Amino acid sequence: MNTKTATDNHGAQPPPRRRTLATLLALLPLLAIVVAAIAFAACRKGGDGPEFRLTYSIFFPSTHIHTKLAEQWAEEIKLRTKGRVVVDIYSGAVLSSASENYDCVINGVSDLGMSCFAYTRGLFPLIECLDLPHGYPDGKTATRIANEFISHFQPQELAQTHFLYAHAHGPGLLASQNPVQTLADIHGQSIRGTGITAMVISALGASAVGMSQPDTFEALRKGVVNGTLCPMETLKGWKQGEVIKHVTKIPAIGYTTTMFVVMNKKTWEKLPADIQKIIADVSQEWIPKHGQAWDDADAEGLQFVTELGKTVTTIDPVENKKAADALEPLFDQWAQNAKQKNLPGLEALVFINNKLGR
Repeated sequence: MNTKTATDNHGAQPPPRRRTLATLLALLPLLAIVVAAIAFAACRKGGDGPEFRLTYSIFFPSTHIHTKLAEQWAEEIKLRTKGRVVVDIYSGAVLSSASENYDCVINGVSDLGMSCFAYTRGLFPLIECLDLPHGYPDGKTATRIANEFISHFQPQELAQTHFLYAHAHGPGLLASQNPVQTLADIHGQSIRGTGITAMVISALGASAVGMSQPDTFEALRKGVVNGTLCPMETLKGWKQGEVIKHVTKIPAIGYTTTMFVVMNKKTWEKLPADIQKIIADVSQEWIPKHGQAWDDADAEGLQFVTELGKTVTTIDPVENKKAADALEPLFDQWAQNAKQKNLPGLEALVFINNKLGR
């Protein structure tokens, strides 16, 4: 055996291949840190999605103008937050029904919700005042007054959510299977209505049947109800013009249905102040957009039923006066009920009358 060679083979210096393996093993912890840092940087660069992803439940169908406006609202939020906030919209009541929408926002089933206050009767006793037959001239006016009303009175009934804004349709009318020339023609009819509109129907001598808009088309088609109180836009937006024969404008009715856009309170509180401001600013900008959309939709609804050959008339002024007289007790009754609940009922009525220039 060569002594020198043996000594060299068992000395301090290992062969080249073993030295390389030992070096790699020693560097593994450092390599792991470097790989993790690169991966984290890649994610932060845009591969890991938005900072906040919110769900938005809407009872309107996907084709409805107010669903489309909500989609535009969501896109504007995404744009102004530079992608930090993405809002996923679930239309057509697939995430929560129209009547459960508000409660589902409270309980976090959805982060945001849009539906009608009237669909949860009794939950919004002060806001109900907005839906009384005040004779609103158009959707822009009704929407503006609804937001000013809520801003002024700050109803405690909204305390469980973060209120963003409201919108409200133009003057309600009667769509029915039978022609209506006098109030006597309404007596005994089954008319679809919810909340305050149900009270209007009863005051006019008909039988109110409560149901949401998504259920009304089939109810009209099958003859479950003889007619419905609704704005003109509904006859196209919900296709109800296809299953009625007559549209009667009764100016004394002139009611609206106020709709909310609210956010889960915990969701709102988790958002940074700068994002909260962006959402609040965009929401304010969308108020007149919804008001104008209601009026545009009313015009389209009128064109829709006219092209279908439906009859559109305005009730005789004498009969309209009878309707106004029949509805007057509703205001007194509502104010008395509000007073019993320690709510500013009379002040609320005066507020709306002032806004309408009366």
